[in-house]
Amino acid sequence: MCLTHRVRTNLCLLWALIGVLSTGPTFAYHQVAANSSSDGEIFYHVFVRSFRDGNGDRIGDLDGLREGLDYIEKLGVTAILLTPVQPSPFYHNYFATSFTDIAPEYGGTRAWFEFVDAAHQRGLKVYMDVEFQYVAGGHPWLESAWHQPLSPYRSWLRWNDAAAASAADADPLASPFGLFAGAADGSRHAIALVDLTQAATKAYFRDYLLHWADPHGDGSGRDGVDGYRIDHMMDDLDHLHVVSHLFSDFWAPTIAAVKARRPHIRFLGEQSDWGYGTDCLIQGEADSVFAFPLRGALITMRKDVILKEIASTQSATPSGKRQVLFLENHDTDRFMTVVGGDLAKARAAAAMLLMLDGDPSIYYGEELGMQGRQGPAESTDAPDIPRREAFRWTADLEAKGSAIWYGALNRVWAARANHSNDGISVQEEANDPNSLLSWYQQLILYRRQHSEVRNGAQSFPCAADSSVLCVLRADGSKRTLLLVNLSDAPAVPEIDAEVAALDFRLVAGEGGLTAPLARYGVRMVATHGGQLTFDGRRDRRAQKVPPE
Repeated sequence: MCLTHRVRTNLCLLWALIGVLSTGPTFAYHQVAANSSSDGEIFYHVFVRSFRDGNGDRIGDLDGLREGLDYIEKLGVTAILLTPVQPSPFYHNYFATSFTDIAPEYGGTRAWFEFVDAAHQRGLKVYMDVEFQYVAGGHPWLESAWHQPLSPYRSWLRWNDAAAASAADADPLASPFGLFAGAADGSRHAIALVDLTQAATKAYFRDYLLHWADPHGDGSGRDGVDGYRIDHMMDDLDHLHVVSHLFSDFWAPTIAAVKARRPHIRFLGEQSDWGYGTDCLIQGEADSVFAFPLRGALITMRKDVILKEIASTQSATPSGKRQVLFLENHDTDRFMTVVGGDLAKARAAAAMLLMLDGDPSIYYGEELGMQGRQGPAESTDAPDIPRREAFRWTADLEAKGSAIWYGALNRVWAARANHSNDGISVQEEANDPNSLLSWYQQLILYRRQHSEVRNGAQSFPCAADSSVLCVLRADGSKRTLLLVNLSDAPAVPEIDAEVAALDFRLVAGEGGLTAPLARYGVRMVATHGGQLTFDGRRDRRAQKVPPE
């Protein structure tokens, strides 16, 4: 149901006044102050339906997410990147039946504003995922316009007939998934293209983005999102040559209008071709894109491939724009599955993710070592569920709060990648200084506290023919050097003599600067600060790391 601006504003004011801050599980982690906007972000990417169940129906929801904020805050990230929360007949919520509502199974609009308020109180930013280039069956625009040429929404959609304005028997122009697509439960639903070239739709979605960014309409951004992820961003939608010139005619002016009200809001473009995203950044005026080619290189764990893609990504990124670095997301197989459960590789990849130049994004459960790969192809959206399984709060997968919504889908549940008592959960890892969770938390902490890692210069002062990747981050006199052995055999770092002569102190790992590194071993050294112990020989809770 669409709400008028005045009603929405009054409701937002009421919800802001009565918002309830729930507390979730407590863990003994370090906390650091919120970062400045110039430092970029460390994203925590959450698949909402699978994160935490707050009302006992086994579906992850916004109240559950609010209960989990203590964990997210203490992990050390700066922003939460959500998957879509608008109502949809599809479990992933990417094709909406309403743009003005929040899905009822997630708690509706009340839960949304309570969650945003709670996140902001903790210094966490909130990024909303938006996909409004399509509508699903049940959306009032589609229901009104289909077979009704005189509908006021007829021109808001694209039709497969050249004379669509008067052809009552015309069907909507189909999405890449067909005019009808199958949901995980076996039902089928229409998906139709929205015509973003029309003045009416341009105005509608400008106001739509402004509403969620500035619910009170006063430019304050109170209870508003801090950024957007633009799903499937492209200039010529699906290469059909009917909804085209979107960068210059839709995205750039729309983003400019939102930033006129909220100057510091950020737009993350998911480039549709999973390339370097340069057009999205320059023509579409996105602030960041996702480093898909570099992600592809990182999962190979090959130094030559990684260095090549770092250079290519840097060359393709205009000054002032950023790349979001990641190892996995809701559309990729879990990294721990890709590397066959190899913890050494997972630790090495995490170090590269958190120490390289860019804005790192951690997909929920990645820090625990959750597994999952795409299932066999079928005519529904079910095959991706194994990449989106319930976050592991406790050793018991079926404990209270576990968002095992897919348990009703027998074939999916039987083939699930994560199981009770598999050692992969917050409960099983939180107090283990050797765990992957501890490793991620410490790397995030280090990045947050050291400017050279957040936004310093980046160079690679190791011999090209060595298997050891050396990443030097520098900011003034501050230097942090990461060494990663990307091979199955021990290797000796061959470091540029000028860099090796610096007065480095051991930060992580063991051994001297040029001592051999074990297979996929990691060593970090720095020219400042005291030693951190990442390798489990000293309880991390006893460490004292003063901020700069």
